[in-house]
Amino acid sequence: MAIEITLLGTGSPIPDPLRAGPSTLVRAGGQTLLVDCGRGVLQRAAAVGVGPNALDALLLTHLHSDHIADLGDVIISRWVTTFTEQVPLPIIGPPGTAEVVSATLKAFGFDIGYRIAHHADLNEPPPLEVSEHVDGQVWNRGGVSITARPTDHRPVEPTIGFRVSFEGNSVVLAGDTVPCSGLDELARGADALVHTVIREDLVEQIPMQRLRDICDYHSSVQQAGATAQRAGVGTLVLTHYVPALVPGQEDQWRALAAEEFDGRIELGDDLLQVTVG
Repeated sequence: MAIEITLLGTGSPIPDPLRAGPSTLVRAGGQTLLVDCGRGVLQRAAAVGVGPNALDALLLTHLHSDHIADLGDVIISRWVTTFTEQVPLPIIGPPGTAEVVSATLKAFGFDIGYRIAHHADLNEPPPLEVSEHVDGQVWNRGGVSITARPTDHRPVEPTIGFRVSFEGNSVVLAGDTVPCSGLDELARGADALVHTVIREDLVEQIPMQRLRDICDYHSSVQQAGATAQRAGVGTLVLTHYVPALVPGQEDQWRALAAEEFDGRIELGDDLLQVTVG
């Protein structure tokens, strides 16, 4: 059976009027999984007909601000738009996730209190199930299995990638990372690898050291291609472009990946959909 990937947000930490923050929707076996929740994620999800109350789980690759900017919006919006019995939202991420979620609920404490006081059918805060992982199976429901492996985005650590499998097909969400053995293992033989990328040739021209520093802990387009080639991936899906992917430059980015990877390469704007299997 097929697995559908939708790039909800392909942007970077720098606000972009055309690109939401890093976030990817994966649909498999009737389940809807959100991977990371950058700025604008719910607007993008709405554009493909997915409301916050339709999410079966939220997966966080790491706790960098651009990947969790709309965590509070996802939690609160799911809570207030669920009109049937409230089912806890599973939030799966690396160690530190529970502390971030707890702080988010505290930040929205006044809002939560107002809504409970005003609506008779909201009688408790948003129900959540938070679990922290570094390695191993993190989900096994309805034929959909999810495995996590450690990645390398130091000094941000720990960071993890996810492999979503369903009836013989699999998709890997790398998150932010440089090439590493954990990602190689996770991606081995996958039908698709969704990988964040930077153009080192363009970033190195920026006259600001803080921005050039990102080359230290992100994969270049070529490195993402090499990872996909080593792992024997079927399709490489590029996202989280730094600097922003400019219309008309798609062939340039694709050619850089093709220097290392001889499979199918997909990249594009927010809401790009890729189906495997």
